[in-house]
Amino acid sequence: KGTYLRNGPGLWHIEDYNFRHLFDGYATLVKLQFENGRLIAGHRQIESEAYKAARKNKKVCFREFSEVPKYENFMAYVGDIAKLFSGASLTDNANTGVVKLGDGRVVCLTETQKGSLVINPNSLETLGRLEYSDSLGGLIHSAHPIVTDAEFLTLLPDLVNPGYLVVRMEPGTNERKVIGRVNCRNGPAPGWVHSFPVTEHYVVVPEMPLRYCAQNLLRAEPTPLYKFEWRPESKAFLHVMCKASGKIVASVEVPLFVTFHFINAYEEEDEDGRVTAIIADCCEHNADATILDQLRLQNLRSFNGKDDLLPDASRVGRFTIPLDGSPYGKLESALEPDEHGRGMDMCSINPTKLGKKYRYAYACGAQRPCHFPNTLTKLDLVKKKAKNWHEAGAVPSEPFFVARPGATEEDDGVVISLISEKNGNGYALLLDGSTFEEIARAKLPYGLPYGLHGCWVPKE
Repeated sequence: KGTYLRNGPGLWHIEDYNFRHLFDGYATLVKLQFENGRLIAGHRQIESEAYKAARKNKKVCFREFSEVPKYENFMAYVGDIAKLFSGASLTDNANTGVVKLGDGRVVCLTETQKGSLVINPNSLETLGRLEYSDSLGGLIHSAHPIVTDAEFLTLLPDLVNPGYLVVRMEPGTNERKVIGRVNCRNGPAPGWVHSFPVTEHYVVVPEMPLRYCAQNLLRAEPTPLYKFEWRPESKAFLHVMCKASGKIVASVEVPLFVTFHFINAYEEEDEDGRVTAIIADCCEHNADATILDQLRLQNLRSFNGKDDLLPDASRVGRFTIPLDGSPYGKLESALEPDEHGRGMDMCSINPTKLGKKYRYAYACGAQRPCHFPNTLTKLDLVKKKAKNWHEAGAVPSEPFFVARPGATEEDDGVVISLISEKNGNGYALLLDGSTFEEIARAKLPYGLPYGLHGCWVPKE
């Protein structure tokens, strides 16, 4: 009993103009409301200022992931650049994630701080912007905060003095308070931080060699890496901050990596109960930043069913961060990538295992040839095996795990995914979290576009 909400880009054109990248689309919110064995579904566009302005003016009016407004003359471009530094020209198109805060508010998010929009989970109405009441400033934040009933944790990249602020917001407030700061070890700018992991006592701050780039931000036309640049010479690092004190307890160099999504992290202890290392798992693309350009709509729409277009470089990357003062950490595959088709992303876990040692994760994988992840997969990180669900012509969105009330086993629950079909239809799919067998499906009366991330709002 409750409501599953899924957010993601859903409208990729304005009038006759077609957008270029998956991440550009205006946000579409979908709900699946479960009660007494019945399902009620609905969807609605999130009414951001960017979306409303585009509809009114019949053109792109704010800077999206790869799209920028078309300038009538050079002075208009200069004016837009001035608005970029204040954040006024950045989009508030909250098309990435949706979270339920500890006080019950439901917020849709993207990487711009202004793109934090409160919605009504029943009507899907956009209620307004989440106005942060602090004076921390900044234009961007991690698109994926860590949200529990007790707190909201996120990272604020500092593009001027390269580093990251780690901040916390308590339920019922709009005020973020600084836990601590991490200074970048290298590079002209911070690495992209789409997500980050936490353990029970620590925050892990990634410093990826895919770094923000001011020059690319200013361009009127996108580069293959959009707002970022690949700087392998700047190396890669992971920093571990104590949640209680804000002190850095480890800062290690790790092999080069590229990830959008961290899965989970936990503390490893010795026989005496002392924490000796942090284990952090992510969906890692073998340090291949071209995955960003592969998500152009032209690529996604041109699949002929024969050629393998999905990069053959995706795995569960497992970092080991020693806490004994060692300068280097390790990165290895947590299981053989062929188990999930060498394509893996969009993970969820049992939320009771957040920051703790865990065994199971649920993700999108690949059955090749394909141009996009096209399976659902249950990953067993102890037995190092995967069980996969696949149906020809189906493109599943993130598998979202909902634990059964009173469950004692980690995988005792239901996995929810929205399926978009090549023929234009779509359906909601429920799999058993333990057996990974189908429980039920509900055909929708219309097709749905591919979406990104979801959350669960339990019935009171």
